[in-house]
Amino acid sequence: MSDLYLKIDLQHPEFHLEIDRRIPLSGLTAIFGPSGAGKSTLLRIIAGFERGAGHVAFGDETWEDGRRFVPPHRRQIATVFQEPRLFGHLDVEANLAYAARRNGQTVAQPALIDRFDLGPLLRRRTEALSGGEAQRVALARALLTRPRLILMDEPLAALDHARRGEILPHIESLRDEARIPILYVSHSLSEVARLATQVLALDRGRVTGLGPAAEILAEAAVRPGFVGTEPGSLIVARVTGMTEDGLCELGFSGGTILTPEAMGSTGAPVRLFIRARDVMLARTRPEGLSALNILPARVEAVTPLDAAAAEVALDCGGTALRARITRRSVAALDIAPGTECHAILKTVALARD
Repeated sequence: MSDLYLKIDLQHPEFHLEIDRRIPLSGLTAIFGPSGAGKSTLLRIIAGFERGAGHVAFGDETWEDGRRFVPPHRRQIATVFQEPRLFGHLDVEANLAYAARRNGQTVAQPALIDRFDLGPLLRRRTEALSGGEAQRVALARALLTRPRLILMDEPLAALDHARRGEILPHIESLRDEARIPILYVSHSLSEVARLATQVLALDRGRVTGLGPAAEILAEAAVRPGFVGTEPGSLIVARVTGMTEDGLCELGFSGGTILTPEAMGSTGAPVRLFIRARDVMLARTRPEGLSALNILPARVEAVTPLDAAAAEVALDCGGTALRARITRRSVAALDIAPGTECHAILKTVALARD
């Protein structure tokens, strides 16, 4: 694992990028925040496409410090953009061969072609590819350069729902198997919840949070600048099977969650992001409800949010879960730290985004 050290002070028309952080890189680090937060500018500075007024270092190598500037091609970074930026006059095979030659190879490895299911596309011109196909080529091309760091700048933003679903598993595979750290710019909460190992939250050029994805996403709504982003809980589960009536069973430390649609084959890991407002509480297990997911929990903390609402932090079998309810409900149910209760998850909260 390598650290990325950033000490940047750069004035932009829309924001002042001011960062002094050492970021441990492992898995996928999402750079998350609203439009105009400075996410893409930060990525360009790390890549060397834009000079930042400050210091940038990766591991024990300084890339920029006012006296020294390492150009992009010498940083061993691969960048995947919103638009794939392939060579339109070449076919897929030639695009991959070009990337392979950068690290001394003559052709792309067959394993890599199989990994991204590119065999049927090799003879096609890139201008004839769909958005999802082009992004798969871009991901393979990025790996062919043998990078030490991969930067992704909203790589799914230009794709429709179906194409995003096609690309997400490939990014998950890179995160879990390639052992190359990834910095991933996004303002999509669903993407970050599904992909991120940790989150660097930005607002108007300043870091408002850095830590494990579950911690930062739980606090997103109270961070400055995250208007419209709701807090919630990131639950890591595995598919344990399907019921006879077509529900998918997910096992996690707090028990079993049923979802209205399949989430993968048995044993597949699944991440669920449950918004706090989609969790209801009851002191005793309720009967006669349409809700299928009623989980025993213990109250850890109660935090007033405003005059009417409160957030309740729950321990659900070792998994953190948050509920946003009214302060009137807190009083009526006598909710306090240590209270035993049941968390009720709304079915709509468990549908695919």
